[in-house]
Amino acid sequence: MIPKNKIKLCAKNIVKAINIKKEGECIYITGGAYAQELLEEIGIEVYRKGGLPQISYTTDLYQQSIYNDPDISMKTLETPHNHYIKLIENIDAYIVIEPLENPGINVEIPREKLKAKGKALAPIRDILYGGKEKYAPGKKWIYAGWPSKKAAEFYGIEYEMLERFTVDGTAVPIEELHEITTTIGNYFNDAKKIYVKDDLGTDFWVSVEGRSKILDDGILSDEQIAAGDLGGNLPAGEVFFPPIETMGEGTIFCPLTKDRYTNKIIKGINLVFKEGKLQMDKVTAYNDIDIVIESFKQCEEIDKANNVPELRTYNVAELGIGCNPKIDKAIGYILTDEKINGSVHVAFGGNKMMMGTSSSQMHWDFVSTPEATIIVEYKDGSRKTVMSRGKFLS
Repeated sequence: MIPKNKIKLCAKNIVKAINIKKEGECIYITGGAYAQELLEEIGIEVYRKGGLPQISYTTDLYQQSIYNDPDISMKTLETPHNHYIKLIENIDAYIVIEPLENPGINVEIPREKLKAKGKALAPIRDILYGGKEKYAPGKKWIYAGWPSKKAAEFYGIEYEMLERFTVDGTAVPIEELHEITTTIGNYFNDAKKIYVKDDLGTDFWVSVEGRSKILDDGILSDEQIAAGDLGGNLPAGEVFFPPIETMGEGTIFCPLTKDRYTNKIIKGINLVFKEGKLQMDKVTAYNDIDIVIESFKQCEEIDKANNVPELRTYNVAELGIGCNPKIDKAIGYILTDEKINGSVHVAFGGNKMMMGTSSSQMHWDFVSTPEATIIVEYKDGSRKTVMSRGKFLS
């Protein structure tokens, strides 16, 4: 059982993260009913800051029923909820606490039904992340993890580890994370290209010239909001860039990840990209590579139907370096895996929410082993190894 003081501390950090600036900001809070105590503490904290919270809950049983009921048609599942769209248009910030107590329920849901629901949610994502110009730059948002025994069983770990990663990881003082991310961020001042290698096959470079580095210390600063960087995840703890989307090449090896839609655990995925774009015919995995390919195709279909200015479903969207002191092992939960000290992650798909130029329903982070080596090429032409086998050099 999570101590009340930790729940309150996490709620305080989550609300602090969205940086309520004025009286009467409308904050929509949603998540799984298993996290009800946290959701309500978040609502109370929003009130303390002068905001106006609205809380909604869901359960695994409700989610399963939606997809398994034979009387609910595909047409209904893929129809956008106009009343929900209007609600999202009128909020100032959106807080999501992990909605599924057991991530494994999605594995059993028919793929075509998940695909239909993805179409229905596409307009919501456009509003939240500024995917269309009329909604730019989007809404302030936070997505936070929370532990359950069912989730720990799904990831094949002890519950105590999942609680440490999510609860203790979220409760890390913002001041501590700010110091860590600032120190790491300084290694990348005036960076032009970033090269990453490890012993498991990762070997790539991306260009970050002219792109802002983002210090994910757990709070949306005034400067980030002004620049259009409006969201983040908790637990926090990374330094990341929206790299130039049409440059960079090589391979990233990701030992463990979770499928974007079905939540199926994928192991040993090798992703090859050239000129910033995934070469899907060269992507391999130890298992279920067809699921990975189908998830990208699913997002590609929605992007095409959404008439995005330029199709970027497969393009590089993010380069990040993890640095949360409470997270030290990959478990397949991307929210925590990407914060592992000494790991590097690359995402493909959309990145407008982090001041990039790509609009896409896809954003999938692939995390390397926590023993990566990073070489930075600076604007003056010099190169420097800043991290060796997962350890930053002084």
